[in-house]
Amino acid sequence: MAMLEIKDLHVFYDNIHALKGISLKVEEGEVVSIIGANGAGKTTTLQTISGLIRPKSGSIFFEGKDITKEAAHNMCRLGIAQVPEGRRIFSKLAVKDNLKLGQFTIKDSATNMEKDRADFYKVFPRMSERKNQLAGTLSGGEQQMLAMGRALMSRPKLLILDEPSMGLSPLFVKEIFEVIRQLKEKGTTILLVEQNAKMALSISDRAYVIETGNIILEGKAQDLLHNDSVKKAYLGA
Repeated sequence: MAMLEIKDLHVFYDNIHALKGISLKVEEGEVVSIIGANGAGKTTTLQTISGLIRPKSGSIFFEGKDITKEAAHNMCRLGIAQVPEGRRIFSKLAVKDNLKLGQFTIKDSATNMEKDRADFYKVFPRMSERKNQLAGTLSGGEQQMLAMGRALMSRPKLLILDEPSMGLSPLFVKEIFEVIRQLKEKGTTILLVEQNAKMALSISDRAYVIETGNIILEGKAQDLLHNDSVKKAYLGA
């Protein structure tokens, strides 16, 4: 049984058919990427999984449970955490308070929750230096780190990342993907949408290529990395 499975998902924006019967799955411990051009339906797919958009038809299963009609605010309790495109941190709160808000679904001792935050600071040491700083004053890369940390504070079974490198300097892009690699090594299950297709494929186990609301290719990430059509369309070859 896959951790996440989408079956024949159709999504409309008024009369616009945004997702046209897509199906995909993510197994436990995998990193799976969705790549495609702007407007192809990548973010729509993620928002539908997270309950922010209701599909016209089709089904979404998480750990075998049908969550197609589940409310968005319940997803974190089920074990799904999404880092949205644009980060959307709480800009007027301190770094440490953003992290605490990420723990609102966790029922554990204060000591263990503090340990989770301490572990985050080990992965992102510059955040430790800024724990009392207002999140809105951080650089774009630091805000992305914080957004990822906030999601991880909920101890997700599935981490969804929507364009984590968008708008970041090459140095921060490298750092973000190093963190994704570390999470992968720890066995974190990740569904990744990323504009940098080469980086996404290089770190993923499997991948899907979406075009105008349709899955047109799927397979092992390394195979797609060397696929002539993918190289021409998304890798600048």
